[in-house]
Amino acid sequence: MKFSLNPTAPDRRLLDAGRHTRAMRCIMAIMLFLTVLAGALGLGMVAATASLDRQLSGRLTVQIVEPDADARDREAAQMVAAFRALPGVVRAEEVDRERLAELLRPWLGDAGLDADLPMPAMIDVDLADAAPATAARVEQTARAIAPNARVDRHAQWLSPVRSFMTTLSWLATGLVLLMAVATAAVVLLVARSGLDTHRDTIEVLHMLGSTDVQVARLFQRRIAFDTLLGGLVGATVAIGLVAFLQTRIGTIGSEMLSGVALQQRDWFLLLMLPIAFALLATFAARTAVLRALGKTL
Repeated sequence: MKFSLNPTAPDRRLLDAGRHTRAMRCIMAIMLFLTVLAGALGLGMVAATASLDRQLSGRLTVQIVEPDADARDREAAQMVAAFRALPGVVRAEEVDRERLAELLRPWLGDAGLDADLPMPAMIDVDLADAAPATAARVEQTARAIAPNARVDRHAQWLSPVRSFMTTLSWLATGLVLLMAVATAAVVLLVARSGLDTHRDTIEVLHMLGSTDVQVARLFQRRIAFDTLLGGLVGATVAIGLVAFLQTRIGTIGSEMLSGVALQQRDWFLLLMLPIAFALLATFAARTAVLRALGKTL
């Protein structure tokens, strides 16, 4: 009776291409499906956080609360001129009253358009950088003109949102690592099961001169192929779902949600996940088989 070390020989495989192989592929498809979704979430949150930082870095809003409309308008005009003369200030513009009314419409309705309604003047200021000294100069200038002026930094408003997005990024990273550990555990179980099932065949191969490394190659090739095939199926479905969700996000028109969009580099990283998991499965299978053969055979 002859035995071949060729893993593609249909009647000589140490790991059968039957029910167990199909189960292995299905498990890996599910693993990669969840891993790609978690990876897309993490990459999207990283991109959104970076976009949020770019939008909010060095942006201030100055509010002038003054019941006298003439005094309020005069102070607003003086502030705009003073801000534009400051070094490090890129833009200083007073927010139009109609825009403020539109922002207040959900709470005040059409009453926000009433000319007699006291409404603070608001000035948007964009700085060249987020240096504290530049923001401090703007605040000092505002207080010198209007002592009751309020200076709000946009980054402070949304710091809880940024913190939450960062937490989601770390959570997604943890899920990807957890899936990698789970994949390695599944591979170890499959390899040990294959060793127990084909122990007699492996003993005959050893008597015919096969080494532990040659036997391990049979397992690692079979497991790597099943992992890659199942992983590609799961990753393809997951990437299609992510692309669909990104299209839906684009139709919303939200400036914040638009930052979640994945870039070309992110898609490449997601496509590399099945290959990375196949390499991980190969290493785990080789290590498990060699260690088991070294102890028992």
